[in-house]
Amino acid sequence: MAEPGNADQIAFWNGQVGEKWAGNHNQLDHAFAPLTASLLRHVGAQPGEAVIDVGCGCGDLTLALARSLGADGRVLAVDVSSPMLAQARARAALQTPGTIAPIEWVLEDASVYALPKAEFDVITSRFGVMFFADPVAAFTNLRRALKPGGRVVMLCWRPMDQNPWFSVPRASVLPLVPTPEPMPPGAPGPFGFADSDRVLSILTEAGFSDARAEKLDADLTLAQSPTGSDVDALAAATQFSVQTGPVGSLLREASEETIAAARVAIKAALRPHLGDGRVVLGAGCWIYTATAAELTPSR
Repeated sequence: MAEPGNADQIAFWNGQVGEKWAGNHNQLDHAFAPLTASLLRHVGAQPGEAVIDVGCGCGDLTLALARSLGADGRVLAVDVSSPMLAQARARAALQTPGTIAPIEWVLEDASVYALPKAEFDVITSRFGVMFFADPVAAFTNLRRALKPGGRVVMLCWRPMDQNPWFSVPRASVLPLVPTPEPMPPGAPGPFGFADSDRVLSILTEAGFSDARAEKLDADLTLAQSPTGSDVDALAAATQFSVQTGPVGSLLREASEETIAAARVAIKAALRPHLGDGRVVLGAGCWIYTATAAELTPSR
């Protein structure tokens, strides 16, 4: 089942974009590694706990959680993208049985999916919760799956101008493509949860208490050459941007000529961030945390 308001996002992640993200999951996981490590520290998953990973994508965070929880734990991994979930299942199949928590992979819209009631200790997400059309309803639904005192810990992007890894290549391509429509504040998308005051209000209205936002800044390695070659690293970082990075949506329907010109522009924009066989740019995130409060029967 899916929330009708989320239909566009579900179609988006089941089309070309979802296929590209699934095909490039290794590079994405490598780029996001410092952010994932910080999120895991904040989650603090304990052996035997039960955790929901919302918007699990290709399973990088899910598998890390499953290793932390051990064989007595439990992970419910939910995503709307069939291509990415297929990749996640394939990765999980390579794990040694009995060494990680059992994982249930669910192809569903977490905002309306009928989750088990009061069975989980933690709800977490790495960039998977900013796409809900009705976030209060979505988090109210998720809240019901937590045990009393359970916690939510999620990683979301701060505004675009605090994310050079996104804004630098994007700015280089904008002169080559039709001007994109500006996104309304809070609209579903990568920066839908960039306003921390709004998100803390959403969590409170959805039945959480002690909602907090903590800034996280990190350097992301968009590409790294195993031989230390700057040329190879720059080429790989350019491909990252075109395929799965910040300008992918701008070039989705572009001509071959425009894409070729975009590659030239992106390379020029990324070159100042190149050194020692790596392309590195900054990222700015929020880590949101909250505790499950008792809900009234009407909720």
